[in-house]
Amino acid sequence: MILPVIAYGDPVLRKVGVEITKDYPGLTETIANMFDTMHNALGVGLAAPQIGKAIRLFLVDTKPFSERAEDDDEEDEFTPEERAQLADFKRVFINSKIVEEEGKEWSYNEGCLSIPKIREDVMRKPKIRIQYYDEHFKFHDETFEGLIARVIQHEHDHIEGKLFTDKISPLRRRLLQGRLTDITKGKVKIGYKMKFPNA
Repeated sequence: MILPVIAYGDPVLRKVGVEITKDYPGLTETIANMFDTMHNALGVGLAAPQIGKAIRLFLVDTKPFSERAEDDDEEDEFTPEERAQLADFKRVFINSKIVEEEGKEWSYNEGCLSIPKIREDVMRKPKIRIQYYDEHFKFHDETFEGLIARVIQHEHDHIEGKLFTDKISPLRRRLLQGRLTDITKGKVKIGYKMKFPNA
């Protein structure tokens, strides 16, 4: 089922998510609904706070990156190996903890389903080690690099009550304030369902 994405300004996006157990009510349905919601909005990641649940759950599916690379007439920013990796990467992260971030920070233009029509360059480390449980509550301790690591970091920020706009300069945030306020009021045209705190 496609759910409305919670828009910028809603307090739930600033809450630190609580850990859950495998007995969390409706977990399987919640995960399925999140995938439906994310795919409908053409996103590559979605965290539970973005559907109004302050729990430590997010999911990632980077296939759209690989499809955009194939459709783009410009020079491909990915190697064939990277594109294949992006096409196949689909994961559920529960109770995750990033235990290491390393490498020289690099910039990439990020957006967010909760902050539509705004994209900004964000600096992040290129390599992470993360511990998490999957949808079957199997434990994983893995290392990821590049764009996949970035998407995971972006979604993990959501369960820590952080947004990508927190990582841009105070000047850029001030310049964006009017547009961010418009988003809270629903004054933005989008192609997917949203719930606005001040509409």
